[in-house]
Amino acid sequence: MARYGLVFDIEKCCGCYACFLSCRDEFSGKDHFPTAASQEEGQRWLNIEEIEYGEGSKIKVDYFAKMCQQCEDPLCAKGAPEGAVYRRDDGIVVFDPEKTKGEKGVVDNCPYGVVFWNEARQLPQKCTMCAHMLDSGEKNVRCSECCPTGAMVFGDLDDPASAASLALKAKSDRAEAWIPEEGAKPSCRYIAIPKPFLAGEVYYEDNAGEPAKGVALYLTDKSGGKLNSVTDCFGDFEFTRLEKGQTYTLRIEADGYQEVTRVIDLGDSINLGAIALSPHIPA
Repeated sequence: MARYGLVFDIEKCCGCYACFLSCRDEFSGKDHFPTAASQEEGQRWLNIEEIEYGEGSKIKVDYFAKMCQQCEDPLCAKGAPEGAVYRRDDGIVVFDPEKTKGEKGVVDNCPYGVVFWNEARQLPQKCTMCAHMLDSGEKNVRCSECCPTGAMVFGDLDDPASAASLALKAKSDRAEAWIPEEGAKPSCRYIAIPKPFLAGEVYYEDNAGEPAKGVALYLTDKSGGKLNSVTDCFGDFEFTRLEKGQTYTLRIEADGYQEVTRVIDLGDSINLGAIALSPHIPA
C-alpha cells in the first residue's frame, strides 16, 4: 500500500498561487463524498504565505505552503467521536462529513492551524490530498498537477522511485518536517524551510571605501562547527541557514589588514552593515 505525501520545495516556489487556486477550483461548491463536503467561501485548505526576513538592504522573501500535514498521529482526532477523523491505509487523514458534524473542537486541536470551520454546514474541513481523485484512479493531485515550477510534488513516500521521494533525495540535506516537536508525525516534507542568515559588506578603510573583493570570512559556532565564505565583487557576504539562538564568532582576514572579529548572538537574521578593514600598523 502506498503512503502518500506532499513535498514542498521552498527554493522553487515563485508565489504564483496556482496551487491555491487549483485547490479552490476543485472543492469550492463541489461535494466529494465520502471524503469531503464542498469548501466554504474564504477557506484556504492550501495557503501560500509570504515570508520576508532580514534587515535593511539584506532581505529575503520566501513562500511557504500551509496545508494538512497528513499526520501519522493526527492530533485533530483527539476527543472526536470514533471514526469521525481517521487515517487511511494510504496515509491520508479524512474528516467524515457526517460524523464530524458539530465537532468544532477538531479545529482547535490542529497544531498547524490548517483546519477550518464551515459555519453553514457545521463541519471542520481541511485538505484531503484530493482523496477522491486518487480513489478514481488518478495519479496526481490538483496542487502538484498545476504547479508550474515543480515546487509542489506529490507521490508515494515509500516508493524510492516516486517523484516525491526523488525530490527529497535530491535535497536531503535541506529536507525536514514542519513543527515536528508537536509529536503528530507529519507525512508532508519541506525543502529549505526559512532560517536566519547573517550578511554584511566589507570595505577597505584606506582606499576611499573600495569594496573588499575576495576577502575570507570564517564563521564558528560554540560547538566548533565552521562555515567559510568569500566576499563578492561588491564586498558583500552571506552565511545562510543558521540556527536561531546560537552564538557565532565571525572572523574576517585579508592580507595587509587587521583581522576583524565579531561575536554574534543570533536571533533573527542580522545585517551587520558595512565593516571596515584597517591597514596593519607597522611595528
